[in-house]
Amino acid sequence: MNYYILTLFPDMVMDGLNTSIIGRAKEKGLLSIEAVNIRDFTENKHNRVDDYPYGGGAGMVMQAQPVYDAYRHVEEKIGKKPRVIYMTPQGKTFNQSMAEEFAKEEELVFLCGHYEGIDERVLEEVVTDYVSIGDYVLTGGELPAMVMIDAISRLLEDVLHNDTSAEFETFHDNLLEYPQYSRPETWNGKKVPEVLLSGHHANIEKWRREQSIMRTVEWRPDLIENAVLSKKEKQFLDKYLEERKKDLH
Repeated sequence: MNYYILTLFPDMVMDGLNTSIIGRAKEKGLLSIEAVNIRDFTENKHNRVDDYPYGGGAGMVMQAQPVYDAYRHVEEKIGKKPRVIYMTPQGKTFNQSMAEEFAKEEELVFLCGHYEGIDERVLEEVVTDYVSIGDYVLTGGELPAMVMIDAISRLLEDVLHNDTSAEFETFHDNLLEYPQYSRPETWNGKKVPEVLLSGHHANIEKWRREQSIMRTVEWRPDLIENAVLSKKEKQFLDKYLEERKKDLH
């Protein structure tokens, strides 16, 4: 995977992505990350990349020319038209399914807007995906790009030390992850659930799935309708919902 980030603040994204698991994956050559400074492509003698919006209004708008030339620089380097993701609150909300889809690409370009946004004409010219990380407004697209790169990268082969980590955790089968425990066996008067100490793998797996179902119902009920469940798990869900309904009354 080769990431290209079109940004006004290359140090911001590289300082964040050069650390932890993503940084180690980069050092091992499992992925590459290049921050392309849009300012390097401006034709303005004062190095400006923004101007007042036509029609009036508050703030400034990033101009089309430097953004387009920065994009063309990447396109020529890759040798083909890449998938270009523009971070915007107006886009589709990013989720695990999207991360899995993006992880299949060989190159991804992230376009980071600033100020009041980017001239619509260049967006129409280069952007393939409009994506949001939530219903709120940030000062720029750099943080959303970093969030997405982190989520996508951990799905790539050999990036995580534990090969099963990316598959069996939160949002697997549209369920939240089960609770986790570590040593000591008793902490602050609270004990690790007995089933986890039993060594009985089938019982442990059953307990974890049931915990995931209950946690999803409690914390993210919007997910449970599309959860991938076995026949027995559906029966467990129905029983749990019925018991919960009685408790609420």
